[in-house]
Amino acid sequence: MRINPQLLEKIKESLSSVLPITAIVMILSITIVPLTPGVLVLFLFGSFLLIVGVGMFTMGVDISMTPMGNAIGVTMSRARHRAVPLAVAFVLGMLITVAEPDLTVLAQQVPAIPNWTLILTVAGGVGLFLVVALLRVMLKIPLSHLLVSFYLGAFLLAIVFVPNDFIPVSFDSGGVTTGPITVPFIMALGVGLASVRNDKNATSDSFGLVALCSIGPILSVLILGICYAPDSASYTPPVLAEVATTRDAAREFAIAFPHYAGEVASAIIPICVMFLLFQLLTRRFKRTQLLRIVSGLVYTYLGLVLFLTGVNVGFMGAGELIGATIAGSELPFLLIPVGMIMGYFIVAAEPAVHVLVKQVEEVSMGSISQSAMRQGMSIGVAISIGIAMLRVLTGISILWFLIPGYAVSLALTFFVPQLFTGVAFDAGGVASGPMTATFLLPFAMGACEKWGGNLMTDAFGLVALVAMTPLVAIQLLGLAGRVRKRLADDALKAEMARVEDCILYYD
Repeated sequence: MRINPQLLEKIKESLSSVLPITAIVMILSITIVPLTPGVLVLFLFGSFLLIVGVGMFTMGVDISMTPMGNAIGVTMSRARHRAVPLAVAFVLGMLITVAEPDLTVLAQQVPAIPNWTLILTVAGGVGLFLVVALLRVMLKIPLSHLLVSFYLGAFLLAIVFVPNDFIPVSFDSGGVTTGPITVPFIMALGVGLASVRNDKNATSDSFGLVALCSIGPILSVLILGICYAPDSASYTPPVLAEVATTRDAAREFAIAFPHYAGEVASAIIPICVMFLLFQLLTRRFKRTQLLRIVSGLVYTYLGLVLFLTGVNVGFMGAGELIGATIAGSELPFLLIPVGMIMGYFIVAAEPAVHVLVKQVEEVSMGSISQSAMRQGMSIGVAISIGIAMLRVLTGISILWFLIPGYAVSLALTFFVPQLFTGVAFDAGGVASGPMTATFLLPFAMGACEKWGGNLMTDAFGLVALVAMTPLVAIQLLGLAGRVRKRLADDALKAEMARVEDCILYYD
């Protein structure tokens, strides 16, 4: 059977993304962190599923989610009455968020609040802020003004009213709700909304939807923490499976596969239903286009099932064991450099990162390259994991990092091109995806528990830090580009003046 050449190309791209983190874990396992054979076999099996899953997922998004989101965005922007698209956005935001697998994990970690109360609160926050994001595009409101206002409100609530144990979980919620299903669709929706405009800010306004949708959960969970006033929130670490043979390892993945197949189905079905209603009402797509979108949805579904099965079964246990082993060794400070190295490479394996960097390069017509985006995000995530490991070892409050970090990133919004602001804040939501939640967060959990720290205040917050640092890194790329352009313009003007002087002299 001949493999689809497009799929083969995507799998090759995925291989180059997953191999570095696999190599790092292998090196650690034969040096400072010896892993049990069972954990290592699960990790290697998981790596294989990641490679195939990310390849299938990115191909599926290209041929299904992107055209669907674009088409719905264009139609919504042309609606005569704004109330209809805004209502659709609110419902769509809630439906997609309720189905995000990572949100269920977050809800289970906060027993002081009923699961569905937390889930519906977060979903309402995403739905409301998707409406705000659409209004911003329609009314041409600068993204920086909204970001400054809402983040100031969030930090005010956190500092004055919310219990300390609940602050890291609240800020983590902004990262876990912008998952691999939500991000591609919302980004394509933004491109579609802005595509019908002809003004100079249309391109930059196509980004920023994910950024605003990440603020909604933070504010809603902070408010919920005030209302419920939970004294604490607990965490139950994952139980490592007993694996003696490769057959036992395969059985673990086989047992988990139906569970994640159901989770992904519940995430994709709401989008499919909304798209079906959209197609029945507008008849926008022809038969061949519909068949292509359906095939893309199948690829998206299978790819995400393989990915989630691989990271949850193969990576979670390995991450926790590596963190605990280093923290319990004679050199616990190695958590910081090891964490930074893993953070630098692991962001490339996030499924939604592949979607973001490609779309940014296309929309910006090459002015923001994929390599520059990946480098900026990798550096940002490496720094954030280093800070997270420092917090594990010292117990420093996360607000000492979040407040100055967001202050710098929000201040940069007034100095860099608008396009870089939207891209940077979208990148924060994309970087804090399933790989972070299922490998780096357990890495911090295992280290914190072995070190004897407070899991909820010292380990949680890692996702929030991962979402924060790309904001600064990518905007600095934009600032550097603006400075280079200004220097080039000044050099050109000086050269033109010199040529004119020469002409006048000889005349």
